[in-house]
Amino acid sequence: MFAFCHLDTGAPIYCKVTIEIPNRQFMTSAESTAIFTRSWSLYDLITEHNYMSHREIYTGVEDLLRLRSDQGNYHLLDLGCGNARYLAPCLKRLPPALYEGVDLSEAALTEAREYLAELSGRVILTLGDLLHAVESTSKTWNVLFTGFAIHHLMPDEKARFFQAAGRCLSEKGWLILVDVVREEDQNRESFLDGYLKFMREKWTKVPQDQLEEACTHVLDHDYPECLSTLREMAGAAGLNSTRLISRHAQHHTLLFSHSA
Repeated sequence: MFAFCHLDTGAPIYCKVTIEIPNRQFMTSAESTAIFTRSWSLYDLITEHNYMSHREIYTGVEDLLRLRSDQGNYHLLDLGCGNARYLAPCLKRLPPALYEGVDLSEAALTEAREYLAELSGRVILTLGDLLHAVESTSKTWNVLFTGFAIHHLMPDEKARFFQAAGRCLSEKGWLILVDVVREEDQNRESFLDGYLKFMREKWTKVPQDQLEEACTHVLDHDYPECLSTLREMAGAAGLNSTRLISRHAQHHTLLFSHSA
């Protein structure tokens, strides 16, 4: 168990859900919905069988949020929120005054609106890129959360992500990062070989065609870093404290903050 800094408490804010869509060019709604529906049905199957330890991970995230003393008064930015299915139950029990979720899929945000409908505070759902969102935000956030998203960024983009996070977090703010992480002596190719082996051996309830589609996605889009690299990027951005909250095989929950 770690000791964490506490913030002042405050009353919850009650407000309706708002979806903000910036003036940018995206795929058509029909294309986005089709891609989301196909990929999310696979994701639901993976999480239903807990292949990526979502149950344990999000129990840990809730336990972590419970340590904050600003219950009902903290502001949380969820970067790459998807449909927020697993974070939403945590937030219902530990409601922020302001939640903003950012994702590239309009269909995912539509589902997220339903999962987040019972939150007592203000909810904003924004269609957009997570790196752009964190770099362009003018708000100060108490919690930044990102789940299984940052490994899609290239190294220079991850460094930019941490720089932006360090800038927009409050003095006692937290960056909670859930993601895959390489071993210190492991290169990308070795990590991917091991992860694909894990997928093909353990994801036994996934239909073969969907499994191969998932494997192709991992090969094409996953660029995980090792913990020391993430710590170095965070430190360069003024996030001098890095804590390993939990580890379930390759799946880590990390907490970054300005100070311990």
